[in-house]
Amino acid sequence: MTMQLLLTLLLAVARVKASTLLASHYSGQLYTLSLSSTNQLSISGSISSGNRMPAWLDLDSASRTLYIPDEVQWGQPLLKSFTVGTDGAVVPKEQIQTSGGDLHSTLYGGPNGKGYIALAQYDASAISTYPLPLTGAGQPLQKLTFTMPQPGPVPSRQNKPHPHSVFTDPSGQNLLSADLGADLIRVFRVGTNGTLAECSPAKSGAGDGPRHGAFWTRGNSTLLFTVNELSNSITAWSVLYQPGGCISLLKRQTTSTFPPGKSAPPGSKAAEVRVKDNFVYATNRFDRSFGAQEDSIATFSIHAASGNVTFVETTSAHSFFPRTFSINAAGTLVAIGGQTSANVAIVERNVTTGRLGRLLASLKVGNPGAANQEDGLSAVVWNE
Repeated sequence: MTMQLLLTLLLAVARVKASTLLASHYSGQLYTLSLSSTNQLSISGSISSGNRMPAWLDLDSASRTLYIPDEVQWGQPLLKSFTVGTDGAVVPKEQIQTSGGDLHSTLYGGPNGKGYIALAQYDASAISTYPLPLTGAGQPLQKLTFTMPQPGPVPSRQNKPHPHSVFTDPSGQNLLSADLGADLIRVFRVGTNGTLAECSPAKSGAGDGPRHGAFWTRGNSTLLFTVNELSNSITAWSVLYQPGGCISLLKRQTTSTFPPGKSAPPGSKAAEVRVKDNFVYATNRFDRSFGAQEDSIATFSIHAASGNVTFVETTSAHSFFPRTFSINAAGTLVAIGGQTSANVAIVERNVTTGRLGRLLASLKVGNPGAANQEDGLSAVVWNE
């Protein structure tokens, strides 16, 4: 059997069974979406997220638990958890009150890497951590607050530290945070009791504004790719494991999220980064490369031997302000969440070339938002 035939059969098998996705909307709604074997995308369920501004979806597939942080900074901000069925049915589980402004979250630590949850608190210049399950009065295990002596090169966005995301390295022994305000990738060693010990941070380019990160591993090589919101670029970092448990990051390469020779359109800002196989993907918001309200997603290839990345192409994100996107486990489909357009678009992905293909489905999910506002669709993930 040829490799191409095998890939074709695998793709066909993957589509026989319907898939489900989860999507959150800044209005406070949580949606279950169903993608049929004939690529019909529909809303199969909807409930209140229980918090005012659900900012992110953190799905633990093993325990079938979904965590949703709250971006609101007034009233009673809630970190919520839900039980998620294989069919996408969602049932409220636990909650705690936080100090709010929680933009992003990740599970970390403990015997299985899921004993605690960390929250990136953008406006508060902080990272807060909590033990799992979510019980008690909501007292954080730890709250780390950051300062900087003066504003950065983009003072309107870099007036103070702004941790935009939190994520773990492949070993689970380190937690990282992309700090958009301080132009830093902060690194913390994870203790056995879930506490974070600060390591030496890595400095991004001045005015880069790092936002999110994703890892790539091959053999003994590990790379980190960060997407830079303010400079519309991605940066590749070599990951070096040091005695004592901390990792150090060595900057290798920074490249634009737009084609060679094309400048980032005024007002555009890169959003999300994902790695799948030997490819890196990053979304561009408000670049309008494919229409008045149709932004783009950039594809890069990773040279396995050198670790260098090469720009491949930009394709339509089939949405406006694509804040998030998610690649299914098989690597055959990409779900793109348009924040302002409030839609989820499903596109094909070629597992061999890494290129994104035709639009298979697109669905409005909740009310559209306004450009550059905290409304519309906030996140989308595959339920797998």
